[in-house]
Amino acid sequence: MTKEDRGAPGPRQGSRPGTAMNVTINGNPCRLPEGATVAHAVEVLTSTAAGVAVALNDEVVRRGAWRSTPLGENDRVEVLTAVQGG
Repeated sequence: MTKEDRGAPGPRQGSRPGTAMNVTINGNPCRLPEGATVAHAVEVLTSTAAGVAVALNDEVVRRGAWRSTPLGENDRVEVLTAVQGG
């Protein structure tokens, strides 16, 4: 998988190369590169997108918007996965 396939962002104006930001993913602190998206947060936890739902700062993010929804310093991301069973 190439960087482009993962939806990795290019440099943002005003950001310094190599800078990172602090976010919380499922209650755990995490450092991600400046310009990371919701899709990057999902990739931290799972390699599959099937059966996954995401909330950013308590707001659900549509799957189609994961790659275009940027994360910011101190954002809170909840990644929920469905589990089959009975």
